[in-house]
Order: sequence, then structure tokens, then C-alpha cells
Amino acid sequence: MRAGETRAGTAAMRVVPRVAIAAAVGFFLLELAAITQYDYFRDELYYLASTRHPALGYVDHPPLSILVLTAWTALAGDSLVALRLPPAFNGALATLLAVVLCARLGGGRLAQAVTGLATTFCGYLAIHHYYSMNSFDLLFWAAAFLLLMRALDGGGRRRWLLLGLVLGLGLLNKISVLWLGLGILVGLLLTRHRRALASPGPWLAGVLAAAIFSPYVLWQTRHGWPTVEFMRNAAAEKMVSLSPVEFLSGQLMYMNPLHAPIWLLGLGALLLAPRLGRWRIYAWIYLTVAAILLWSGQSKAFYLGPAYPPLLAAGGVTVERLLARRGLRWGRVAVPALMVLGGLLMTPLALPVLPPETFIGYTRAIGMAPRAEERHAPTDLPQQYADMFGWREMAATVATVYEGLSPAERERCVIYGQNYGEAGAIDLFGRRLGLPGAISGHNSYWFWGPGDRVGDVAIIIGGTQEGILEFFEEVSRVAVHRHRYAMPYETDLPIFVARRPRAQWGEAWPRLRRFI
Repeated sequence: MRAGETRAGTAAMRVVPRVAIAAAVGFFLLELAAITQYDYFRDELYYLASTRHPALGYVDHPPLSILVLTAWTALAGDSLVALRLPPAFNGALATLLAVVLCARLGGGRLAQAVTGLATTFCGYLAIHHYYSMNSFDLLFWAAAFLLLMRALDGGGRRRWLLLGLVLGLGLLNKISVLWLGLGILVGLLLTRHRRALASPGPWLAGVLAAAIFSPYVLWQTRHGWPTVEFMRNAAAEKMVSLSPVEFLSGQLMYMNPLHAPIWLLGLGALLLAPRLGRWRIYAWIYLTVAAILLWSGQSKAFYLGPAYPPLLAAGGVTVERLLARRGLRWGRVAVPALMVLGGLLMTPLALPVLPPETFIGYTRAIGMAPRAEERHAPTDLPQQYADMFGWREMAATVATVYEGLSPAERERCVIYGQNYGEAGAIDLFGRRLGLPGAISGHNSYWFWGPGDRVGDVAIIIGGTQEGILEFFEEVSRVAVHRHRYAMPYETDLPIFVARRPRAQWGEAWPRLRRFI
């Protein structure tokens, strides 16, 4: 690294605390502004249910996010505010790390501001709005990028082990960190950093990450690799096939189309600019992960999201240098101002800051109506919003049906949901309405079993009368759940009461297994 460049990087580091902290605080405040808008997200209901069934693995995710949530809810409870604070904090910290990375690339105040704004006003706001493993995933990737730089910048075994620790915890949170690991390996092989492979550091990092990940692998082995079945079924029955053009256009929308020049400039600079050539490995990581997702053909746009922080950081550095080279001093104010204005215009697409009807009108006015990423009927709200509606009302409808049973039937009754959202809604809201816990054959609910109730009377949410008659001799539709803004398959939903089972729940349970 040149002496001038070293001095620039050192000078940049002196202002990191102010710019990085300001960006993190700004992100957190945006999340706080919408923290109680709408209601619990479908997956949040499932995650809360999972905390009551501690395990080293689940059908559709590793255990770390559940372990964290179990500890957090023991301290803070399961209110909407309590549930949304950890992901908001994750987002703030990930934003701070992206800005620090920019400073390490030699970026000054403007570059850091551009990075912070680009990291804030994009799909990351949506990911960090509700509790899920995806929020932690973005944080782990951001931390790994910074630790990788430290390890490659004359780092010894300790820095490589820190990277291995983060990668291992990341894998214990979401297995897509395997893509990051592969990207790092490809990047090492294709850049000047390949000599690091001759040292024990990278290999120690890999061994440590694998050791941390191993309990989940052992759980999968003991349970017949249910996640493989889950992914296979999701690919065949749930995910929408995307062409390369559709996937790439999804990147523009997810990362905010107004900010596309920033990360495209960053990618180009990392690949071609001599001053950033030392960190070309970040471009190869991004391209490797993008290639994996394009090859699969059924990836959601946000799957590539964690790979963008280095591109945004390099883009910020490039924008700053271009403006300085051309003497465009006005750009130091105009660029951030335009990013803030454009970001605020796009924020309703990522955060539920508008009432539903206002949001629907807004998206129609700007020509950005929701687009399905899974196989379901069209909806006025995107799935990330529609899945926050109807759960309390569903539980209330089921409670009314439950109260209509005789006292003897209520003692023996089970409540069955077709998916983990329906079952999770009963488990959370039903407790306050006097309902027993729900059962379901969907994903990890299937592993949790049918419970110990007799179950010769069942309230069944959704499904068809013909399908339920395979398990019960008497089936009556007694209610219908409707909600204007819920997902199409969660409205006009029949509620059945079934009696006289053809077999005990334990005998029928293997037929109800549904991993998707």
C-alpha cells in the first residue's frame, strides 16, 4: 500500500466513530419509527413457538436465532416491541460495520456517508424490521467481511480464528454462510491473497467454523436430514423460478434502484481499480455467491443481500474520489441529500410506515405493485406486509368455536393448523383466550408431535372437508376467517370441527408430515 494511501486510510479512521455511529443511530431510529406498525410476522410466531421446544436444530433453520430469542424473551417478554428490538439493533450494528469497512478501504467522510446511506435505504430495512435468522445473517456477513480484511492485512492466527468464530456462529444461524465460505476460498485462490493458503490461519478458521457448526450437522444426521427434504420440497412446490434477468432486476429493487450506481461502481472498482486491487477478494466473493444463486434458478432477491456491504463501501470510496478528481465540491452535499430524498421515497416499500390503504395507493402511483416470490395468488400487499395481518383475528375466531363446544369436549379438543403461522398464532394469542396449544404437521411442528390430549374432537384451521374426512368420520364447517390484508391463502379460511377420529393421532401423525 502506498504511503499516501496509508495516510488517507489513517485519516479516515479518525472520523469513523462519528460517521459510523451516526449511520447506526439513524438506522435504529428508522426501525423504531415503524416498530409497532402492523402486527406479528408469520415467522415471528413460529420462532416464538420454537423457543418452547429447545433443540440443536429445526427443520428449516439452525438453532442459534432460537437460542438467542429464548434468552431474550425470558428477560424482555414476547411483546411486539421486545421482539423487534434485537433485529433493529442487528441492523444498526451491521450498518456501523459497513461504514467501518469503507474507512478501512480509505474512504473519508463523504465515502462513509454514502456507504451508510446506501446500507440504510435498501431492503435491509425490511430484513431488520422483524425477528428472524435473516437479520442475524446480515450482521454475521458484515462482521466476517471486516474480520477477513484484518486477517489478510498482516493478521496472525488469532485474527483468522476470530473469523472462524464468526463464520461458525453464522452457520449455526443460517446455512447460507456456506456460500460466504466458498466465496472466501474462491477469492483467496483468484487473488494475490492465495499465499495465505500456505499458512495455517485460513485452515484453522475453517476447522473452527466446522466445529461450531457440527452440533447442527449431528442433529440433522440423527433426524434423517429433514432440512434436505424441506429444501427439495420448497424448490418443487413453493419457490418461483426466476430467469437470470429477473433475478438481477430483483437486485436492483432490493438494494434500491436509485443506489444501483453505487454498488455497481464498487464492484467495478474492486475488480479493476489499482487502488482497491488489494481487496479484489470482495468482488470474487460477491460474484461467487451470485453465481450459486443464479445457478439454482429459484432464489429470492434478498438471498444475495448479505454480500453487498463491501460493494457499497467500495462504491462510496469511488464516488468520493470521482467528485474530488473533478473538483465537484457541491457533490459533497448534493449526493448525500439526493440519497436521503430518494431513500425516504423508497422507505415505504421496506418499512410499514404507511397505513395499508395508503401503501396500496402509493405503490400503484409509482408503478411498483407487489410481485410474488412464492407460488400464491396475487395480493395488494407484498408478502412481507400481508403476513403481518389476520393472526389475532384468526385466534379470536377459533376461540369462539372452542367456546361453542361442551366442557367435556373442550377438555379433549386439539387445535390443528395447516401451517406454522396458523399454529403459532394459536400458541401466542390463544393463551390469552384460554385455548390449548396448537399442533401441526408443518416443519418443526411435526417433530413436536400431537401432544397428550385425547383429540377425539378437533378444531381444524383450513384444509378441505374431503381431506379431513380421511381422518375423521364427522366434519362440520362452523366458521370462516377473513381479513382484508392477509395473504390470499389465509383469508376466506374455513374452520372445521371434526369428531370421531378414524385413528389415534399418534397413528395418523406420519401421514401429516409436511416439510416445505
